[in-house]
Amino acid sequence: MCVSIAGLWRSWCVSRPYTVFICSLSTALYYLWGRRCQTPVLVCSEAFSAFLYKHCPVVADRFSPTPWCCGGRLQTLVCALLKSRPPVTYRNELIRTVDGGQISLDWADNQASVTYPESSTRPTVLILPGLTGNSQQSYVRHAVTQAIRHGYRCVVFNNRGVGGEELLTPVTYCASNTSDLECVVQHVKGLYPHAPVLGAGVSLGGMILLNYLARKRTESGMVAGITISVAFDALKSSESMEEPLNWLLFNQYLTRGLCRAVIRHRKILEKVVDVDHVLQSRTIREFDERFTSLLFGYESCMDYYHDASPGKKLPRTAVPILCLNAADDPFSPQNAFPVSIVQRLPNVALLLTAHGGHIAFLEGLFPRGENYMDRLFGQFVKAVFEHPRDIKKACGIKEQ
Repeated sequence: MCVSIAGLWRSWCVSRPYTVFICSLSTALYYLWGRRCQTPVLVCSEAFSAFLYKHCPVVADRFSPTPWCCGGRLQTLVCALLKSRPPVTYRNELIRTVDGGQISLDWADNQASVTYPESSTRPTVLILPGLTGNSQQSYVRHAVTQAIRHGYRCVVFNNRGVGGEELLTPVTYCASNTSDLECVVQHVKGLYPHAPVLGAGVSLGGMILLNYLARKRTESGMVAGITISVAFDALKSSESMEEPLNWLLFNQYLTRGLCRAVIRHRKILEKVVDVDHVLQSRTIREFDERFTSLLFGYESCMDYYHDASPGKKLPRTAVPILCLNAADDPFSPQNAFPVSIVQRLPNVALLLTAHGGHIAFLEGLFPRGENYMDRLFGQFVKAVFEHPRDIKKACGIKEQ
């Protein structure tokens, strides 16, 4: 008797329904995942791109986001919940500022470095965490681990009041104010004048870094910079974060974190702001209107956001800079990416992935360990420190 292929397939499906379901689901996930695996878009000059393709090859790799993390919001949440925290031993140092305040620095000295046994010339990576972050965040620990692996020294610049230290003056931090970063760079360069320094800023830390590099230009004390998930336009970022789902998932959580810091330092901060009014804030914008803009002398939150946005200041920078952003980042919307500006600059590269969320860029089925963001960081830092002349030439920077 002749049996058709279609008949055999129907019989097999009826006898094994769960197997069919799993196979169909796997096929669908694989198809969707395959469509999401794309090579990031690199926006920069031809010379800078040639340098990156040669010394930082991860920029040409296909980014394959975790298949069950659909969208930037889920990537961001899963990263915060699941990503590992590699062990890092810090040496804490408190330094004083001109206004009488203090800044907490966490050092990973890497005294066991084989590549750079001399502390005086060991390259230094200066890391600036995000809005309410400090040296204990998972992304900071992974960055430190990457740098130490290559033989470098790390120092984490904890913004005032978030590194465990007490506020000595009624001053905290904001994206537009770069005086504390300038103080830290001067301190680091004073300790190790012959060691090159690379700045690495994440989210708000990236905004501070870019504003600093634009302000100091050739006097920044840094050989290069890298930013991850930076908001190039503070107002557009605020508007994106106030969308209902983003407000529910992220905005109110971060606002509560900012308010907790105010409560912790209430005794000194109530000298300059109405703390009770600040604590009623339900969004980051309300917090900035009631606290940040007042503390730093702005007439309004809009004035602060305009001054804090680093996107249009990129032409003022004078060192090589690599910026990694995801198009589905709820904190930094795609319509704010300064693509047209970067296309005209010899020293700035913008690396854009279709997916990745905010400080996430998760890969693999179980995304706890090293990811795309970490590999990019490690390769770029090594490229800068190991090929200083090549990167200066690629970015049109004259040797001094």
